[in-house]
Amino acid sequence: MSASRTALVTGATNGIGYATALGLARCGDRVVLVGRDAGRLQAAEAGIRAAVPGAMLETARADLSSQGEIRGLAAEIGRRHDRLDVLVNNAGAIFDRRALTVDGIERTWALDHLGYVLLTLELLDLLKASAGGGAGPRIVNVASAAHQRGHIDFDDPEGARRYGGMRAYCQAKLGNVLFTYALARRLAGSGVTANALHPGVIRSGFARNTGGLLGFGWSLIRPFLSTPEDGARTSLHLACAPELDGVSGGYFARCAPAPSSRESRDTGVQDRLWALSLAQVGH
Repeated sequence: MSASRTALVTGATNGIGYATALGLARCGDRVVLVGRDAGRLQAAEAGIRAAVPGAMLETARADLSSQGEIRGLAAEIGRRHDRLDVLVNNAGAIFDRRALTVDGIERTWALDHLGYVLLTLELLDLLKASAGGGAGPRIVNVASAAHQRGHIDFDDPEGARRYGGMRAYCQAKLGNVLFTYALARRLAGSGVTANALHPGVIRSGFARNTGGLLGFGWSLIRPFLSTPEDGARTSLHLACAPELDGVSGGYFARCAPAPSSRESRDTGVQDRLWALSLAQVGH
């Protein structure tokens, strides 16, 4: 791909995010690595530079569960760059206990869903301004097949009355797919595309700090999971494949279109979630 592209990858310090950033650097893109730990960002940058001599890399620290930090990140990217060609929303986690963010929002919903929504909306003008004259800007949302088990509880989206770690995660991943479809419809004709994907079940730092039965279960199956490099393949396909120019509003797995859940395809649910999400992030 052209060296003139600028790409931003969240959750880029390990796992799928790191492998995605590495792949984009190998394609010649200028890559902005986003993570919440400055030391891990420095290590990730050094690792990619060692693997890709001459890689064009930048880092930006932000906790994407905080709406203030997301807005600060977007403003910083706008100051640094006059274009953005690829946005990979990848950062996420699963938690066994319910807790609130600095904004008073349940942290799975805040990080895994609203983080995608707010960062995308804050960067949307920059993405739209980068359209024209070739391949259009691409928004890539890393969702999960777990969305198939999800349901948006509009009466209790943050699990205040009933919380379960996996239930909250599946709901948030369904949120990713619904948001992608709603966004793609609203971006029609803009030159910017939006697609979601299932990366596979990956051996990474995911759920490493989760306790209880959920954490124990992940520790047992982790050695049998796919590598982060395998997990990044579909993200890189959506970010780079020339044949996907202009393709928007899709859900992919193993670098190919895949069916998403019935609820995810309901435009009424998409629009209802869109309204709820925008209200929660103040847009």
